[in-house]
Amino acid sequence: MKLLWQPVLLALAASLAGCATSRKPAVPPLTGDILVDAPRAIASGPARDRVIWQYRLAAAAMRQGKFDLAKQNLDEVLLTLGGIYGKDPDAKKARSYFRAEARKTFIGEPYERSMAYIYRGIIYWMDGERDNARACFRSAEFEDSDAALQEYAGDWVLPDYLDGLATAKLGGDGSDAFQRAQANARGIKLPPARPEANVLFFVEFGPGPTKYATGQYQQELRFNTPASPVASAMLKVDARQIPIAPTDDVGFQATTRGGRVMDHILGNKAVFKSATDAAGSVAMLGGITTAVASRDRTTQQVGLGIALAGLATTLVSAATVPKADTRAWDNLPRYLSFACLPLPVGQHVATLQFLDSAGQVQSNLTKTITLNIATTDRDKVVFVSDASITPQTL
Repeated sequence: MKLLWQPVLLALAASLAGCATSRKPAVPPLTGDILVDAPRAIASGPARDRVIWQYRLAAAAMRQGKFDLAKQNLDEVLLTLGGIYGKDPDAKKARSYFRAEARKTFIGEPYERSMAYIYRGIIYWMDGERDNARACFRSAEFEDSDAALQEYAGDWVLPDYLDGLATAKLGGDGSDAFQRAQANARGIKLPPARPEANVLFFVEFGPGPTKYATGQYQQELRFNTPASPVASAMLKVDARQIPIAPTDDVGFQATTRGGRVMDHILGNKAVFKSATDAAGSVAMLGGITTAVASRDRTTQQVGLGIALAGLATTLVSAATVPKADTRAWDNLPRYLSFACLPLPVGQHVATLQFLDSAGQVQSNLTKTITLNIATTDRDKVVFVSDASITPQTL
């Protein structure tokens, strides 16, 4: 019997040793300053996390007016997105049952990828490249669409609206894009498109969604969107006042597809793990019981064979890693909005006030922007966040 038990004991020892050891990649120490932490992580952190740090750095750079830095990181991100499907070996491995989701190269959920295109489109417009801006806004809708099964279409409002506006400014007909934008706008009337408007304000505010995992194996990816202290904004330029309501809710985009609320993600892996775990336990228990209870050598060998098969099944279950990938682009805004108006050549002072749900001004968030309009032939593009530095001179 001692010789018969040796394979089982050795296998059990090997499995326990495998469970006890884990190798974690070196992570650069964090300072809390994204403009310091992100470059360090991009340069020396795990390659699979490179995109998430580029996302975060781009958003932070936008809010500090460092648009060249944001452009550089967004261009690298979009290059990765363009080649990730089917080409990245880690992405392929993560689609199997035996690879942790968090081990694959991070590219984000559809709403995160859409936001990368939206930010890049804004910068293209700043640079006077309306056609490239329009291409980015269309890509943002594509990322939120089901191109393969065509079960749902992207339902962002601002990308379609800006697609239409860019088309109109380029001398085309943007009415279809405007109609899609209005159809998806929930409870608000979008401002009329004004191709002659030469000053464009892109506005964002509120804390965006984060991710967490639930379920027996932490396999269910879910989203949490905190309440926003800012519900709207008021733009004042010269003697004009323009109310700004949210056009897009990033939290809504995170938790829906085509307007339908999503359930959790990765549930199929949990079902697989539960089934193999139970089958392995039953086989091990039954095989060992058979081997111990019988005095017949052949029966003992059969019983130990069943136990080994059960152990193998249990190891398969242990190797299955259904835990959801909760890495997130965690400095996204909650709301996106937009305003545009024509301004003559000269200097203008714009003030953007952020309001709470009761319409009260959050004075600590007020932004002041000095606009120098050199010509009306080129659009002046202003990006303002409730986290932006102030004052700004453009």
